[in-house]
Amino acid sequence: MPDTPRIPSSDGAELEFHLSRSQQTGTSVGVVFLHGFPSGSVTAAHIGKDLPELADRVALEMGWSALTIRFRGCGHSTGDFSLAGWVEDAKHAVAHLRAEAAPDRVWIVGFGTGGAVGLVAAADDPSIVGAAIVGSPADFDDWARAPERLLAHAHNVGAITTPSFPHDLDDWKSQLRTVGATSAAERFSPRPLLVLHGSDDNVVPQFDARIVADAHGDAELRIIAGAGHQLRHDPRGIAVLLGWLERTRNELPMGASTPS
Repeated sequence: MPDTPRIPSSDGAELEFHLSRSQQTGTSVGVVFLHGFPSGSVTAAHIGKDLPELADRVALEMGWSALTIRFRGCGHSTGDFSLAGWVEDAKHAVAHLRAEAAPDRVWIVGFGTGGAVGLVAAADDPSIVGAAIVGSPADFDDWARAPERLLAHAHNVGAITTPSFPHDLDDWKSQLRTVGATSAAERFSPRPLLVLHGSDDNVVPQFDARIVADAHGDAELRIIAGAGHQLRHDPRGIAVLLGWLERTRNELPMGASTPS
């Protein structure tokens, strides 16, 4: 753990990260990849371990600088899970990418919960030119209706390890109502947004994708037929995602934060 490179975030959390730098000269573009919420089958210790491979591919094949983090409470990152904390982690990841790789333009791509919190971070940062959410919930109302069950689950999967956390339970619970992709999509518009979802996703209903796309008003909604929740491991979903990144890169003029 001492040798793991980490980024400082808010509240003293430090985030494990992986940065793949573009070796191409000329215009520099960058993307931040964000993982989803851990589960019983993919615990906090393992969630997001596959994203460095995707970052390396994007850097090598597409010439982007790509950064991925492990959110607080996951992998070798310190801290404990909260939605607001994850939003702060996404913002610090973007800041680190800018500081280290100096891209002219930055995109955010998130899977599952990472997509929702990434879109919130992007909506609050007008310099982020595009975002993609993959299998992401429109809101966290289901969690908000049973916050004690979520808290127990977060402990069970290792996303919360401090016995006394959260110190302000009411604030931790309130974030489940105030952080969400639908309202963030409204604020993010008219910047390019890809909403990518599997037709057979049994974790996040396909309807959530349509809600977020409608809230944005001009999002590109892509439903992958027969695909489940783990689109990160579906070659069709990744092909759509990478194709969209390259297309929006070519369509957006230099220095633009919104489409022309």
